[in-house]
Amino acid sequence: MNNWKLTKRARRIAALTLIGALLAGCTQTTDWLKGRRTAKADDLVILGAPEADAYLKELYGLAAGDPATQAEIFADATSGATLTPGPNTNLRLALVLATPGHPEFAPEQAQSLLREVLAQTQLLTPAEISLATIHLNSVERLIVATSETRALRASNSQTARTEEQAVSQRLASVEAENRRLRRALEDAENKLEAITSIERSIREQE
Repeated sequence: MNNWKLTKRARRIAALTLIGALLAGCTQTTDWLKGRRTAKADDLVILGAPEADAYLKELYGLAAGDPATQAEIFADATSGATLTPGPNTNLRLALVLATPGHPEFAPEQAQSLLREVLAQTQLLTPAEISLATIHLNSVERLIVATSETRALRASNSQTARTEEQAVSQRLASVEAENRRLRRALEDAENKLEAITSIERSIREQE
């Protein structure tokens, strides 16, 4: 009888141990699926997330590739973001738009997409967050620099127009003064000729 009770107790302990192990395994699996950090994983795990090398390889092809390669990369990234929108595909398109050196370079659009992507960091790997942050800072500085350049050019253009108007006014004033002087000179010459004619007539009479 005692042996039977002992066996029953052992079975209960074994069952509880098994249930605990299963629960622990489920929790660990859930953490892995959700991309949470575990004691055995140093990096965040996001199912379906591209490796950082994939992004870098594509950006290199975009920066160094020929126009056909650039067009293919842009079309592929646009198609991915349109057909399967999400943080990963939007990040890929944003990085393409943020890379200068090709016809589809669009820093303002890239800035908007990168901000949306970084609002969902729980769905990104650390490498993706780093890429998004770096390129967002880059395009924001570029946008500011471009805006300042445009303002400077506009200011310079306004200054140039103002100076041009001032020069035109000075030229008009000089031309008007020259015309006045020419008329005065003609009047003086006419008067001198009249006086000379009178003097000649007087001498002839004498």
